[in-house]
Amino acid sequence: MAQHNELGKKGEQLAVDYLLKKGYDIVERNYRFDKAEVDIIAKQNDILAIIEVKTRSSIDFGNPQDFVKPKQIQRLVKAVDEYVTVNELDVEVRFDIVAIVKKSKTYEIEHLEDAFYHF
Repeated sequence: MAQHNELGKKGEQLAVDYLLKKGYDIVERNYRFDKAEVDIIAKQNDILAIIEVKTRSSIDFGNPQDFVKPKQIQRLVKAVDEYVTVNELDVEVRFDIVAIVKKSKTYEIEHLEDAFYHF
């Protein structure tokens, strides 16, 4: 497996562990619809958190969260709309980003809630 794929998988697992510690229930991982893939769908209280995980080995080219593009956001919104409809959910939906940067032997994790409203 390519090194960036391994880093991405590691980042997703770190994000899941982080969210579990914060009291979230993980509902789905890698949910696919059409051309979109939702990294993590988690629930906390009555909020369905749609979480995009961005992991980088450095911030030389920018912060991880800067790599979520408008087209990707459109696809995620469409996928989540389908997910909520098919599962007949009555929940508040929030879009978050978990940004992870590798720092030599550790990882720095930043959880940005309602992240898509900050673009």
